[in-house]
Amino acid sequence: MSTRTIRSIFALGVALTLFSAAGIAQASGKQPASKEPPKPTADECLACHGDSSLTHDVNGKPVSLHVDPQHFKDSIHGSMFTCVDCHTDVKTAAHETLPLKINCATCHADEQAAYDRSFHGKAVAGGNSRAATCIDCHGGPHELLPASDPKSRVHHTNIPATCGACHSQRFVMHDGGQSEQMVASYTQSIHGHATAAGSEKAAVCTDCHGTHEILDAKDAKSPIFKFNVPSTCGQCHGAIAKEFNQSIHGQAIAKGNWQAPVCTDCHGIHSIKSHLDPTSAVAAQNLAAATCARCHEGMRLTQEFGVEGRRETTYLASYHGLAARGGSQVVANCASCHGVHNILPSSDPRSTINHANLARTCGQCHPGVTEKFTAAKVHVDAPLSADVGSKAVRWIRRFYLGMIFAVIGGMLLHNFIIWRSKVVARRKLQHNFVMRMPLRFRLQHAILLLSFIVLVLTGFALKFPDSWFAAALSLGEHRRQLVHRIAAIALIGVSVYHIFDITFSGEGRKLVRDLFPTLDDVRGAWQNLCYYLGFTSRKPVFDRFNYAEKAEYWALVWGMIVMAVTGIMLWAKVLVGNHLPRWWLDVATAVHFYEAVLATLAIVVWHFYQVFLDPDVYPMNWAWWDGKMTLHHYQDEHGLDSAVIANAFDDSGDGATSGEKEVEEEEGDEPVVSQTKHEH
Repeated sequence: MSTRTIRSIFALGVALTLFSAAGIAQASGKQPASKEPPKPTADECLACHGDSSLTHDVNGKPVSLHVDPQHFKDSIHGSMFTCVDCHTDVKTAAHETLPLKINCATCHADEQAAYDRSFHGKAVAGGNSRAATCIDCHGGPHELLPASDPKSRVHHTNIPATCGACHSQRFVMHDGGQSEQMVASYTQSIHGHATAAGSEKAAVCTDCHGTHEILDAKDAKSPIFKFNVPSTCGQCHGAIAKEFNQSIHGQAIAKGNWQAPVCTDCHGIHSIKSHLDPTSAVAAQNLAAATCARCHEGMRLTQEFGVEGRRETTYLASYHGLAARGGSQVVANCASCHGVHNILPSSDPRSTINHANLARTCGQCHPGVTEKFTAAKVHVDAPLSADVGSKAVRWIRRFYLGMIFAVIGGMLLHNFIIWRSKVVARRKLQHNFVMRMPLRFRLQHAILLLSFIVLVLTGFALKFPDSWFAAALSLGEHRRQLVHRIAAIALIGVSVYHIFDITFSGEGRKLVRDLFPTLDDVRGAWQNLCYYLGFTSRKPVFDRFNYAEKAEYWALVWGMIVMAVTGIMLWAKVLVGNHLPRWWLDVATAVHFYEAVLATLAIVVWHFYQVFLDPDVYPMNWAWWDGKMTLHHYQDEHGLDSAVIANAFDDSGDGATSGEKEVEEEEGDEPVVSQTKHEH
């Protein structure tokens, strides 16, 4: 065998030996490391999480781990990522530990940074668990839809409902010292109606407040910060914003004047409505009385900037204002003359009320006017006006006010003198009388009458400060309050005296017995109405007091108790408020006011008729003055009070007179029992 052949056989043996060693090593497990297993797919995850019954126990409560496969597939994440793209700590489909909480900032770093600077982000950082997070607005990550999808929670038309989910909740809003009314106001606004109708151009929450970086209105960077409002509204209303910025209001805002109005000061914030809506702040009928008057009626602008005040008062006193209050829809209002967004001072040549432009401005309603016509006052009786016309008007006013007082006052005095003389003469012609009210009862009645009138005037002057009687009193609050309380003391005092009188005097006790209601009063009232309605020819006759007088007396007793108790509670409000819930004072205020209204109307409608307007007693029932009632009238009204009538006849010595009226009882009939008009 040759040397070459021997070498070849040796080399082959070595090679076989090496291959065998490699096989043995592989068999013993000593092999190079392989690659990691592939990541689980979404379908592998959903194989478990697609089960709606899959839950996990958290602090003893089952928490669902279900993910709807179709919703996830339709979501923006499902079409682009798998589960483990967000749940990066999950390595296999079968895992025993819960995945860590995902962090949206991993992909959305810019949005997260903006959120952290926002009002919501700061609230969350401060420990407020109710503040909105990504999921609250966008929805769960497994069902998240793009903003372009109409079903997305952040689609333009769904933004109000998404924000309203939190901002319409009272317990959420009150934590920040705000009101949940803003959501309801927006839904009723012109923006809210347009959005509800499907408009994608109408402003929604994010158009004004921003998206992720929503800032507090006090933050100078916020789009709703006062000085930023014009530019925010200008995103949609560009032409109007440009016009506003050139106006006197816009110029003042540009200079940093906090008192100057911006869009929301006139139009409202969330409750913005069309100017054609009668409930809108910028409706024609509301401009002078509400919107413009908020700044231009008071004296603040006068004191700070020399701008005339009382613009509402002087406008409403003019023909334009009076016609507007009368319901005119075409008469000039503030905007008709001054403009809307382009309001400028009269010194500006571009102003609609500049002297050179007045003829054109007035000519919109009054064609053919000249400069002489435009010289007339629009704001009549302007405080700072000193022209000849204004001086003449003031002198004419003074002259006629004096004339009215002198002439009409003289007429009243003249007629009163004649009326008094005729009444006294007529009274002297009447002879037989019945004593109806003793002197002490008349004095009680007089104090009651005077104190009641004073209480009514001074009480309603507080409730209705713009009324004629409040203006006539001109007491000022301190004196009004003092006079009201003095009258209250007088009324309570005379009431207490009356209680002692009817308790300890025989005449007083008899008065209460005669005034006590009985079942006969019901029958007497019915028969009295039947007689005056013409259903029967028999006029009912009453005893000392009829049903009307009894009802009036006991109504007075009830009213006195109610008014005295509630009045004392309001007088001692600090003491009452310290010992009883605060709402007791609110109840006392309501009862005191409505009882006063009821009592006043009852006196005017019921009592004054009995005393002054009843034709049988015209011009008045004199019992409140001298205590006397004619025997004829007493017989006619109180024929069943035989003892008083008999005494009257005995005192007069005349026996039965032509005025005497017999109380006949036909067979089968019963006498009609009741009572009548008196002054108790």
